[in-house]
Amino acid sequence: MGENRNMRENEMKQVLQKAEVLIEALPYIQKYNRKIIVIKYGGSAMSNAQLQENVIKDVTLLKLVGFKPIIVHGGGKEISRWVGKVGKEARFVGGLRVTDDETMEIAEMVLSKVNKSLVTMVQELGVKAVGISGKDGGLLTVEKKYVGGEDIGYVGEVTAVNPKILFDLLEKDFLPIVAPVGLDENFRTYNINADDAACAIAKAANAEKLAFLTDIEGLYRDINDKSSFISRLTAQQAQNLLDEGFIGGGMLPKLNNCISAIRSGVNRVHILDGRIAHCLLLEIFTDHGIGTAIISDEEREPL
Repeated sequence: MGENRNMRENEMKQVLQKAEVLIEALPYIQKYNRKIIVIKYGGSAMSNAQLQENVIKDVTLLKLVGFKPIIVHGGGKEISRWVGKVGKEARFVGGLRVTDDETMEIAEMVLSKVNKSLVTMVQELGVKAVGISGKDGGLLTVEKKYVGGEDIGYVGEVTAVNPKILFDLLEKDFLPIVAPVGLDENFRTYNINADDAACAIAKAANAEKLAFLTDIEGLYRDINDKSSFISRLTAQQAQNLLDEGFIGGGMLPKLNNCISAIRSGVNRVHILDGRIAHCLLLEIFTDHGIGTAIISDEEREPL
């Protein structure tokens, strides 16, 4: 009898813990109901099947509880794999892929394949999704991007965003999934850095949140000192870190994108470790979160 009682007590504790989690999430669900959230998805979370499933479940849940999520995805590792299959060597300048005609053709095919696989995963969970690229509806207009004056081929800098197609899809209750490919004014096709595309879309769509799923835990004042982790900072504090030379490598352009998004009206930007299962839910629906949140200089709210 005593053993049965202990089992019932343990079961009751587990049920109460679930109830507490739901109650903790409630104010966040209320605050962000019907608000747009842009999720930039790539890196290890995309190349690992289990993590990929977790991310898609997270985004689907956000949709079902009233958010309006938009996924902007990358596919760099998969593009490099296919470039290697045709005997070419992937080359990067300043973290951007040098993209000739053949590489651009491969990149667009691979991104389209990735895009439709994500659509399939979302639809398997009972949510309607539509996969598009920046070409569709004139979503992303670009011009050639140069790195230190060097021509790196068909790599685009976003110059204009027409979010109408996104608004139309959201209004009809679809979840848009965007591949980072765009057209220039002469209708030539360009590859776009997925971080840049997500930032541009978040600004143009007046997103409440922009979340970057990355391969690091978040932001550190000193990357070699784990105790220097920063869980929250304002856009100005982030700018100060850049100006003082604390941030380098691949985080530098990402943080610039974060600051730009905040100063263009995005309420909050999250840098999350996509290798952690359900990182989106943990960051958005819990009081403490797990990544780095960048907020406006004026924000003083607890959420």
